Amino acid sequence: MNHPDRPGTSDDDLAPPVATAPMVPPVASFADLDLPAAVLRTLGELGVREPFPIQAATLPNALVGRDILGRGRTGSGKTLAFGLPLLARTAGRHAEPKQPLALILVPTRELAQQVTEALAPYADALRLRMATVVGGMSIGRQAAALRDGAEVVVATPGRLHDLIERKACRLGRVRITVLDEADQMCDMGFLPQVTEVLDQVHPEGQRMLFSATLDRDVDHLVQRYLHAPVVHSVDPSAGAVTTMDHHVLLVHGPDRYAVATEIAARDGRVLLFLDTKHAVDQLTRHLRASGVHATALHSGKSQPQRTRTLAQFKNGQIPVLVATNVAARGLHVDDLDLVVNVDPPTDPKDYVHRAGRTARAGESGSVVTLVLSGQRRETSRLMAEAGIEPTITKVRSGEAELSRITGAKAPSGIPLDGGPAAPRPKNTNAPFRGLGTSKDTSRGAGGKSRRAGEARKLAEARRAAEVRRGR
Repeated sequence: MNHPDRPGTSDDDLAPPVATAPMVPPVASFADLDLPAAVLRTLGELGVREPFPIQAATLPNALVGRDILGRGRTGSGKTLAFGLPLLARTAGRHAEPKQPLALILVPTRELAQQVTEALAPYADALRLRMATVVGGMSIGRQAAALRDGAEVVVATPGRLHDLIERKACRLGRVRITVLDEADQMCDMGFLPQVTEVLDQVHPEGQRMLFSATLDRDVDHLVQRYLHAPVVHSVDPSAGAVTTMDHHVLLVHGPDRYAVATEIAARDGRVLLFLDTKHAVDQLTRHLRASGVHATALHSGKSQPQRTRTLAQFKNGQIPVLVATNVAARGLHVDDLDLVVNVDPPTDPKDYVHRAGRTARAGESGSVVTLVLSGQRRETSRLMAEAGIEPTITKVRSGEAELSRITGAKAPSGIPLDGGPAAPRPKNTNAPFRGLGTSKDTSRGAGGKSRRAGEARKLAEARRAAEVRRGR
């Protein structure tokens, strides 16, 4: 039977009316869920024994087709909470060229790749094809993957928009749509692309939206596109995570460089956040010149570089990651127990998401923010808005208290890249938008040493050229 208000659709085409679907209570075990046997078998093979709270609450309702509104920070198993129902409800269907059946929309390339990696074993078990559609990679290859047929697409809004414009992707058959980190997508200016996508997917499809905050733009999406959603706020805010400690370290401007370096030299992984790409690159160079195995991550890096950097950080090959906010959302690293705001964030949401990189999935962790005297008032306001009550401590480099809180220790001082040892930083109480400017560096001992080394190399090259000409 065709519906007069939706020409061309029939009863069999339409999902059950979720407004009347009963609320399904949480479960204690994956075995209590109506999951395909192949998924249950893969869960067991991967050692995933019991659902986390967000999964126990979300999975039963998502599996019966309810719209889901998930609120709270990331890090407690959210990907499987939406991914397993999406895969289970898509299993057995076949995608035509350029027409995916399920869509997961995320704000960043890193999160897209992470979601794809997390769901790939279950998709393989169900013989579902996945395609990852992100910027910074070959759009031709991504179009080819869609042309070959992919049941599930994981995408960033900008690249998906480009493929839709090229007629390489059509969304009319998408019956399940997930918006992950919806607030960040709105913050990044993707709201027009997100609404474009939601206007094109199947109008009676299931939608699942996850967001740490529900500000104006996210609330607009909820009100317009979610139908009688089941709300899950199982995953608490960063301030409410009892396994996370928050510290404000009051530092003297001239000592801040040394404090950051000693923290980075600790045993174990550490993630350091700064505001700008330039500041990230400067700190990374300084840390490596001090003997600290550090690497940089920001939007100025190519996608292959970013992928390689994250892999090295995750596998422990490089224990120190220096990053802009590009790493503040979606990044999951096991055993990351310390996050350092070298530059204090200026927005409470940024603090929450930076902090959310540690104390994930029930583990413990600490968040440390370095604060100058002139930044105390603004930082106190930000912490209050984020719902954080930090422990405030005045520290100096080399002190036992700094080591007690962060595990800080003196770096080896042996340069990793063959250059001169890092100089002691120029005394400054200026805001930490970088560890001194390039102008400052050229005046310092490090700049003089570099210029002298370059002059020697140039002279040697000239002598070698003269010898060759003489021969």
